[in-house]
Amino acid sequence: MTDPLHTPHDRAAIPLAPSLDQSLADAHMPTRLPLLGTRILRIGALAILLGLFVGVIARLLTMLIGLVTNLAFHQTWSTAFSAPAGHRLGAWVILMPVLGGLVVGAMARWGSRAIRGHGIPEAMEQVLTNESRIPARMTWLKPVSSAIAIGTGGPFGAEGPIIATGGAVGSLLGQRLTVTADERKTLLAAGAAAGMAAVFSAPVAAVLLSIELLLFERRARSLLPVALAAVTGTGVRFLLEGPGPVFPMPELAPVTPLALIAYAVLGLVMGVAGVLITRLTYGIEDAFEKLPIHWMWWPALGGLVVGAVGYAMPATLGVGYDNITAVISGQLGLAAMAMLAFAKLVSWSVALGSGTSGGTLAPLFTIGGALGGVCGLLLAAWPPLHVDPHMAALIGMAALFAGASRALMTSAVFVFETTMQPHALLPLLGACTMAYIVSGLMMRHTIMTEKIARRGVHVPTDFVAERG
Repeated sequence: MTDPLHTPHDRAAIPLAPSLDQSLADAHMPTRLPLLGTRILRIGALAILLGLFVGVIARLLTMLIGLVTNLAFHQTWSTAFSAPAGHRLGAWVILMPVLGGLVVGAMARWGSRAIRGHGIPEAMEQVLTNESRIPARMTWLKPVSSAIAIGTGGPFGAEGPIIATGGAVGSLLGQRLTVTADERKTLLAAGAAAGMAAVFSAPVAAVLLSIELLLFERRARSLLPVALAAVTGTGVRFLLEGPGPVFPMPELAPVTPLALIAYAVLGLVMGVAGVLITRLTYGIEDAFEKLPIHWMWWPALGGLVVGAVGYAMPATLGVGYDNITAVISGQLGLAAMAMLAFAKLVSWSVALGSGTSGGTLAPLFTIGGALGGVCGLLLAAWPPLHVDPHMAALIGMAALFAGASRALMTSAVFVFETTMQPHALLPLLGACTMAYIVSGLMMRHTIMTEKIARRGVHVPTDFVAERG
């Protein structure tokens, strides 16, 4: 007879007394500890302070670039962010990047050779070989040299220098405090992420960049402080400059299946372009290495090319963020975009190969966006594909960077965050994946790792679960 107080289901739910075997098994189970400890709270608090500080530094760097630009090209005393285009120097503009190159070369020779280049490979090298210890002088040498190089017409973005500077500040903080090498690496990555987030209002992309290019791991003890720093850096930008997309553009519509395939193929093409651009850049660097003069003079020689290209096409001078907006907004025609892509590539690759100080993200986005826009206009001539040239420009931006750097997730999410176009996420992911595949098949190292790989530094390419 069924017990009226306990149904069969109720009796099954009543816990039984543990058996002897189960008691013995429980006795040998490890003590259950919380996932996070108080140590990570301390590092997280430091990351927030770091984000505040680096966010202010990012603002000061853009003001310094604006000051040098206005003095060099417009002969005015102003820290407003401005473009060199519209100057009245005439042919004398050719000498401005040369003068900047002379100053940067002198700073590199008598300050620190590490200021040469765009900064991310150097930060990666310190992470992998020197327990994330970056010399303290880099906290001011890198931003000042970059401001001079960019302000005198260098075709670079401000993001590379501020990423390097933020990483140097994080490393310095880790060297002044009693922390482990892993915690110092986390602070370095947190500073770099805060810098990128403060420049572009792209906190998620900044975290992904840190994971893919600096941390080489995905663990809570490093991910959480980096995320806190990125959020804080973005908050500082919102406070100083307001919210909104960095690169505004018309709203994009959802993609059709045929268009998605077309964008994936475009990603493949941009991946090949990323490989070729990487080889071109390091080929130019090798050519400078063969010159019978001291490397201190190379940035000035590179500046001569930058000035000549800038004289013919002023839009190539300086950071060129307005060029990116013009490309993705459809303000430029096919010929104008083709000329911009070619001229910017020549100017930037020679300048970077000469060893001056500046970033790679903005130039690659400019070149990639212009190339993607050209392809988009050509594909739009075939209506059944439903290709939007604006979307193609976004694909070009992200896929070229993905092909050159193999920072897959960073590339896709960055373009989404800086334009706020949700319908672009799917084609961006597909195109960047195709670019990554092509890049991995065609070259062993990337534009970020080739330099340090030549020095014998092994760069991890995969993240694996930690044992033990």
